[in-house]
Amino acid sequence: MTLPKRRLGSDGPEITTVGFGAWAVGGGGWSYGWGPQDDAQSVAAMRRALELGVDWIDTAAVYGLGHSETIVGRFLKETAAAQRPLVFTKGGLPGDPKTPMAEVAQNLQPASIRRECEASLRRLGVERIDLYQFHWPDETGAAVEDSWAEMGRLIEAGKVRFGGVSNFGVDLLERCEVRRHVTSLQPPFSLIRRQAAADVIPWCARHGTGVIVYSPMQAGILTDDFSRARVDRMAADDWRRRAQDFRSPRLEKNLVLRDALRPVAARHGATISDVAIAWTLTWPGVTAAIVGARSATQVDGWIGGASLSLSDSDLDEIAKVIDQSGAGSGPARPWR
Repeated sequence: MTLPKRRLGSDGPEITTVGFGAWAVGGGGWSYGWGPQDDAQSVAAMRRALELGVDWIDTAAVYGLGHSETIVGRFLKETAAAQRPLVFTKGGLPGDPKTPMAEVAQNLQPASIRRECEASLRRLGVERIDLYQFHWPDETGAAVEDSWAEMGRLIEAGKVRFGGVSNFGVDLLERCEVRRHVTSLQPPFSLIRRQAAADVIPWCARHGTGVIVYSPMQAGILTDDFSRARVDRMAADDWRRRAQDFRSPRLEKNLVLRDALRPVAARHGATISDVAIAWTLTWPGVTAAIVGARSATQVDGWIGGASLSLSDSDLDEIAKVIDQSGAGSGPARPWR
């Protein structure tokens, strides 16, 4: 299966418009886990994504406090070199295995970033990370200029191919860009969480920075079968139980929006997940979307979003139902 590709910013690689997100692969037992996860199912999901044409995986050191990277590394080892995907990971949240359920400090101190990068290389079993990203802005007092200089040193040392950031606002992006080009930004973006379209996505479009959005299905809400009963069945340590979008009154509004997407999906012979992903990819400046899966079947449920083309009338209809549902905030229709 051949998926469409786009270049990641002005200097990055060409990548498929969807990538495999390995957050849930980290499993449960840590502060932002998704509950128990079978490692064999995780490997099967990644393998299915590659079979369907996906050519990159996004993970992070903090996912399962290293477990996600370990499983991604296992998958890479089992995959022929010519078929291996690009590997993107993130640092800046050095969790402590002794207190796995504690909130993780956002630490971009240069020495900490280098230690995390070295540990990620070992877990992934690779000599170079294709895209290394700062996960969140620093909370320790480190100047972002010093942190970004360390990213440059990792690139120059051959440990990292391209450098990017995640969850950064325009102010931090500008401070980094002055010193070294930011290849990519990873912001949250979905039909529910739309704020990035008002500021950081336009900034990236103007500066040649690629955008790979995360949670385009809003952590599962924008899927065909999601329900309040699903929330009730979530594991006790699933982070979504604490999230406002999964609780009243937001959940009801989000599900109204999800249901209003059914006619659009039906016209295209697609899933709601496909529509949700395709909507994010319609915005100018967006390169690709990170989409998670805990099984091969889940991959089958969203892979169509990579190629689905939404018409102007589709986008008008979606903007209308967004407004009527009252779900989320931010711009409701891509500009042309």
